[in-house]
Amino acid sequence: MAGSGSLVSTKIVIAGGFGAGKTTLVGSVSEIPPVTTEAVMTEASMGHDDLTAIPGKTTTTVAMDFGRLTLERELIMYLFGTPGQARFWFMWDDIVRGAVGAVVVVDSRRLADCFDAIDYFERNRTIPYIVALNRFDGQLDYTIEQIREALEIDQRVPIIDFDARERRSGGEVLRRLLEYTLSRPKEPELIG
Repeated sequence: MAGSGSLVSTKIVIAGGFGAGKTTLVGSVSEIPPVTTEAVMTEASMGHDDLTAIPGKTTTTVAMDFGRLTLERELIMYLFGTPGQARFWFMWDDIVRGAVGAVVVVDSRRLADCFDAIDYFERNRTIPYIVALNRFDGQLDYTIEQIREALEIDQRVPIIDFDARERRSGGEVLRRLLEYTLSRPKEPELIG
């Protein structure tokens, strides 16, 4: 890629359940101040958002997060983070449109919260995705293979553990997504 002189931009989606670390990942890797739509959680979220495992969470994404990362001066990745709560899923089709790949961020303490995000990308086979297990408190509650089995994730889908707060760790997730996306066989074009 270096020296080709042409600029390429890609759209990457960061998805996952409520409080999994999507906004944190976008913020840690973005070279610009990330654009977020964080709103203070109110009593209206009571009964909708389970804060048991994340009692210190006081804000939530209500539309999307946006960040940018330039690689080798020729590749620009635009990062779009989805909201995690079911009441905002109606936006996902618009956010995902045109994406070359997606990262599903998972909090291993709350596996059930990521089922819908994984199902979304399983149904939408045109967008390759990887699973990124966010290490809360520096650890995972289960092994990668236990999580793969619990979530019924195909062996071909990469699963990586990372810390959403660390730029280098988040960058490794994006690198793995790009490698996976580029290694997949190209879909045959429909003629007609």
